[in-house]
Amino acid sequence: MIDINDDLQAVGNYFNVSRETLDKLKIYRDLLIKWNKSINLVSKSTVSVSAVRHFADSLQLWDLRPKFETWVDIGSGAGFPGMVLAILSEEKGSFHFVESDARKCAFIRNVSRETNTPITVYNERIEAFDKVKADVVSARALASVEKLFEYTEKILNPNAICLYLKGLNCDRELAKVSQSWDHEVEKFVSKTDKTGLILRIKGIARVG
Repeated sequence: MIDINDDLQAVGNYFNVSRETLDKLKIYRDLLIKWNKSINLVSKSTVSVSAVRHFADSLQLWDLRPKFETWVDIGSGAGFPGMVLAILSEEKGSFHFVESDARKCAFIRNVSRETNTPITVYNERIEAFDKVKADVVSARALASVEKLFEYTEKILNPNAICLYLKGLNCDRELAKVSQSWDHEVEKFVSKTDKTGLILRIKGIARVG
């Protein structure tokens, strides 16, 4: 577990991000605080601890990524984890965000403009999205594993990797999904939440 105070500078140091990246993450956090007063982007109780709860939680996925050209973040909400990773990537690869709430889409686009981070945002329901093929798909506390497979099966490239931030109870979800889906899964303990896991999954295909 990350043992630091809830300070974005300390989070940046922990993950060894560049000064330019840290400056952009600070802009992002300031926008989150400002917009969250009128739009429910994240739980109000987490805004004051956002450096670890949201930013570090997202940053920890970076070391689990494969080589990629196209990254798709689904159910993006306030942009976690995808927007943090797009900023960190420094324009290596293209990032795409799928979010059904138009206000949250507007927020993500605003973060993109203010941090000069090029991304593409789709104001669509996930189950209808088929605009791009992904090398990496990310999602954070969005749905059951089975639902995530259903949402993404039509957009995965053959060697795609899915990175899902989940809770400890996901073992039950994995057992259930194994009845109808082939997949290979690796589990990583979250660095920010003692009740959290990161799933890295590949080879997703319907049985039969």
